[in-house]
Amino acid sequence: MNGAKKRKVDRECRVFNKEWTTKYLFTEHRSTAVCLICQETVAVFKEYNISRHFATKHANYASNQSTKEREANAQRLAANLQAQQNFFHRQTAIHESSTKASFMLSFKLAKASKPLSEGEFLKECMVETAGVLCPESKDKFDKISLSRRTVTRRVELIDEDITSDLNKKAESFTLYSLALDESNDVKDTAQLLIFIRGINNTFEITEEFLTMESLKGKTRGEDLYDRVSAVIENMKLPWSKLINVTTDGSPNLTGKNVGLLRRIQNKVKDENPDQDVIFLHCIIHQESLCKSVLQLNHVVNPVVKLVNFIRARGLQHRQFITFLEESDTDHQDLLYHSHVRWLSLGKVFQRVWELKEEIGAFLELLRKAGEFPELSNKSWLCDFAFAVDIFSHMNELNVKLQGKDQFVHDMYTNVKAFKSKLAFFSRQILNKLFTHFPTLATLEEAGANVKKYSESLDVLHREFCRHFSDFEKIDKSFQLVACPLSQDPETAPEELQLELIDLQSDPVLKEKFNSLKLNDFYASLGKEVFPNLRRTAQKMLALFSSTYLCEQAYSVMNINKASHRSKLTDQHLRSILRIATTKLNPDFDALAKKGEQQHCSH
Repeated sequence: MNGAKKRKVDRECRVFNKEWTTKYLFTEHRSTAVCLICQETVAVFKEYNISRHFATKHANYASNQSTKEREANAQRLAANLQAQQNFFHRQTAIHESSTKASFMLSFKLAKASKPLSEGEFLKECMVETAGVLCPESKDKFDKISLSRRTVTRRVELIDEDITSDLNKKAESFTLYSLALDESNDVKDTAQLLIFIRGINNTFEITEEFLTMESLKGKTRGEDLYDRVSAVIENMKLPWSKLINVTTDGSPNLTGKNVGLLRRIQNKVKDENPDQDVIFLHCIIHQESLCKSVLQLNHVVNPVVKLVNFIRARGLQHRQFITFLEESDTDHQDLLYHSHVRWLSLGKVFQRVWELKEEIGAFLELLRKAGEFPELSNKSWLCDFAFAVDIFSHMNELNVKLQGKDQFVHDMYTNVKAFKSKLAFFSRQILNKLFTHFPTLATLEEAGANVKKYSESLDVLHREFCRHFSDFEKIDKSFQLVACPLSQDPETAPEELQLELIDLQSDPVLKEKFNSLKLNDFYASLGKEVFPNLRRTAQKMLALFSSTYLCEQAYSVMNINKASHRSKLTDQHLRSILRIATTKLNPDFDALAKKGEQQHCSH
């Protein structure tokens, strides 16, 4: 009896009876009974509750109407309610779309390092354009909020969303690496930039900006360690999973006794005595340092002085451009050399060499040729030609090292190839063969200086070997991961020998290796069959080869915190750096809802 009564109540509570619309002027909306007269709701579909509401509040409503009139009145009220709901939903949808657009445009502004106050100018442009192209939609563009304060709030929320996404990914990291670099901003505040590169069990690699730490006081190794340690613990990253730290090689980072790296190694050893952290010196920075052994300042300084003489004075610069136009040369101007980006030096040298005849004639016109006697010195010109060619080769290497999404072993392969080229160049030049030094080959004096240039190349080769000794130590691991099919199992580490034999004997895996990306290939290997090989691959693929990401971030920082924007707070600068460098995609739909909730709370 109780069961039958319960089923009757359930049926009554779950189903809205259509007769109640005419009888009590109620309708169903979103699983709720709604009064068509006052639009109050009754949560339970129960006739007693609905009839009581009608009898209590609307007893005399339409009491004189016939049944047909009452039906028509109920339909009219239901249509009005539906129209109101549709209007409300349209307005809500428009508002949510406007908020989403506001987040997307704020993201674009920060990504492009534009001042956050430019949102208002951006909106003005959109509204004016909409007025011309689609006047009927102009109001929609006008509702997008892009005031400076709004854009700032949007950037903060986007930063929080990306950080939350990164934290979730970090939970699955099996190993991770850090890239650290420290430099001063326009206000001479030391800023420590930290990037993280993590790898999970499926060999998905995440490479993201971790944080920017402002160092207001001293920048000793212990000060840097305190900041890095706080960041790692705040992210809840186990020290035992830290496999590598790559820096620019500054003493406060690499000091043997009190530097940051020594403290990190001790911390990792405390948690996992078997874990050795691989410390690397930025591969691009080392390549740049190597060029100093060439001792070409006697060439570099006059060339830079010459370029500055022509370009630094407006009148002379204009006269020089006019002179080149009249001379019908292939180039219209000289290039500036930037000491920050030494790569430009090779391009400057190439341009000056190609225009040396025109430059000499121009100096004669100005009667300034005496200030640059080097241009008529055959011995100096020979050294200049050698510098043009060797800097050109080093530029090619530098461009290869700056490529995106490269693994460490790929970059080190380019360095090893360049070392072999240097030895090859030295032997060729000693035999008076200038095949790969085309500029030097144009001078008759080159043959008399072959011993000097050969020795310079030998010195450069030794400097490369010295600087890249940290990479040389792990080169065997690089080769094992990059080319597992060609490795001799007998010379491999004991724990990898049997796994290598299994791998090299499997034709299916051989085909996969040739067709898949390296990290996808190792992800396809069975965890039970190749555990040690997978672990070794994870170590090598998780390494940071350079602080190139840090250097890029510093460029973004200098654009955003320039002399005319020096009051940008560290918090907002950190948010902009994260947005400008991230590969993650913010969830704009979730952000729009969050923005709406905050707006409502205000």
